[in-house]
Amino acid sequence: MSLHLNPNPENWTGRKSESPEYWHQIVQCIPNLHYSEEEGRKVGILGYPGEEGVKRNHGRPGTKEAPDHIRKYLGGIAYHLPDSCKIYDYGDIQTQGTDLESTQTKISETVQALLRNKHLPVLLGGGHDLAFAHGTGILNHLHLKGEKLGIINLDAHFDLRPLANGKGHSGSPFYQLAQEFPMNFNYLAIGIQRASNPNSLFENAKKLNAKYLLMEQFRLRNWEYIQEQILWFLDSVNKVYLSVDMDGFSSAFAPGVSAPSPMGFSPQIAFRVFELIAKSKKLIAMDVVELNPRFDQDQATARLAARCVEYVLRKNFE
Repeated sequence: MSLHLNPNPENWTGRKSESPEYWHQIVQCIPNLHYSEEEGRKVGILGYPGEEGVKRNHGRPGTKEAPDHIRKYLGGIAYHLPDSCKIYDYGDIQTQGTDLESTQTKISETVQALLRNKHLPVLLGGGHDLAFAHGTGILNHLHLKGEKLGIINLDAHFDLRPLANGKGHSGSPFYQLAQEFPMNFNYLAIGIQRASNPNSLFENAKKLNAKYLLMEQFRLRNWEYIQEQILWFLDSVNKVYLSVDMDGFSSAFAPGVSAPSPMGFSPQIAFRVFELIAKSKKLIAMDVVELNPRFDQDQATARLAARCVEYVLRKNFE
């Protein structure tokens, strides 16, 4: 069984227009991981229909359905990226049985290939265990260039939990990256909720020199302070990997997640952060994770996930 699944053009649908005006009219589905060698600005979309890591972390199954839902709502969004920017869908990397580790290896290799071929990878999850595979691919790529990576994670959770029975899971990706790349682990978590993270995780964050903004700090009225902290972090690195965990948003905006919370952040403050990161021109890759369509309401979370992707890319290529 191949871990790679070719993209399905039927996932990209939307309003018809004579000239290309919507994402579904722009995205090109590329089979068999035949990476585009065209010059210019390119985005490579890769799905991770996985929930094994969520199950290992005692979360609610359903995240494996997420990538196609995000594609569906992304396809219907009006397209405002430059005409010179090409968007390619390279399909999905699936999991065979419970073999999450082989999936992560394949994703890491694919991310490295996308970066070598000058794409900006956009990964659609799936559980947040995706971040270990995604981050590994980016860090291996940058190691050859001697560049310093900063990881910014918008999330209610640190995701710095140790392995469970020697295996990674959706709560451990950044802990694993810290263990794998101890000399190049530069991490800023935004939206951390005390109710969702025991003292042991705050201790882990301290040991790993992780930076974080608590949920009670992450308010529009504190924007000057928030902006200062993010700009300081951006100035300290060469490239930025942005990870957006949908369970960081309040369940009023994102009910369809594995671990919903009524006390999460709003899209208004999150999108300000997206703009700040995008305008730094240091973004190298992003992912959107933990959408769980089984528990969504009126597809609000899927729509928000799609808007996150569209907004970051639009601001990045302005």
